[in-house]
Amino acid sequence: MEGHHHRHHHLQNHPVSANVEAASDRFPQWSLQETKEFLSIRAELDQSFMETKRNKLLWEVISTRMRDKGYNRSAEQCKCKWKNLVTRYKGCGTIEAEAARQQFPFYDDLQAIFTARMQSILCSESEGGGGGGATRKMSAASDEEEDTEENELDDKYSVRKKKKVKIGGTGTSGGNNDIKQILEDFMRQQLQMEMQWREAFESRENERRSKEIEWRQTMEALENERMMMERRWREREEQRRMREEARAEKRDALITTLLNKLRREGQIHSTSVDSNFQPFIKNLVRGVQ
Repeated sequence: MEGHHHRHHHLQNHPVSANVEAASDRFPQWSLQETKEFLSIRAELDQSFMETKRNKLLWEVISTRMRDKGYNRSAEQCKCKWKNLVTRYKGCGTIEAEAARQQFPFYDDLQAIFTARMQSILCSESEGGGGGGATRKMSAASDEEEDTEENELDDKYSVRKKKKVKIGGTGTSGGNNDIKQILEDFMRQQLQMEMQWREAFESRENERRSKEIEWRQTMEALENERMMMERRWREREEQRRMREEARAEKRDALITTLLNKLRREGQIHSTSVDSNFQPFIKNLVRGVQ
């Protein structure tokens, strides 16, 4: 009777969830501030999510607290939003942290939640020595992140209980191995992200250096070209000055020769030149120039 009542109650809940999902399309998109508030509430209740298998009431609590802050979100909407955020966070695992923050604005919030969760598991393991309990918490949280339908959680939980009964006393050692494996995977992921960040940084630095070297070479080429043009200009100016000097010397020599010839022939006096020869001398000088 109790099982029949549970199935009947479960069937009655299906139309309600369908109506909630249909009505969720009419709600506005999540804003940045609303998502921040949601993640803050989810972070406060993360320990409770790890310690309980049935988390429907927890999502109702989150929905109520969101409503107190002025955001009308149902428990189903909060759960779907969390699953979407976790999916996007896992998708950022293959890129560097800086790029992940630019691509996913809530990367740091999710990182803080999962880091606190890992620290809580490690503290529970070190204080109580119960690796199986910590493993159950982690597995329940993992089930909640991937698919949190209550009937599927019941099936998975019962299967895990049967397996633990079969393996007997190996649960503690298996839990310790799971914790070590999780830590190793986490550290390996962090090292991989750091290496990718360093490679990207070195690549950008090398690109910057190559561009700087190219810029310096371009500036040196321009400076050399300017100096070469200035040297050519100076050479042309020097050649022009030399031509002017040679022309002046040639003109002076020609005039001196002409005057000396005229003196020898007695056609000019030593003190003045006859006015008849002045136009001739001027034309001669102008022709030399």
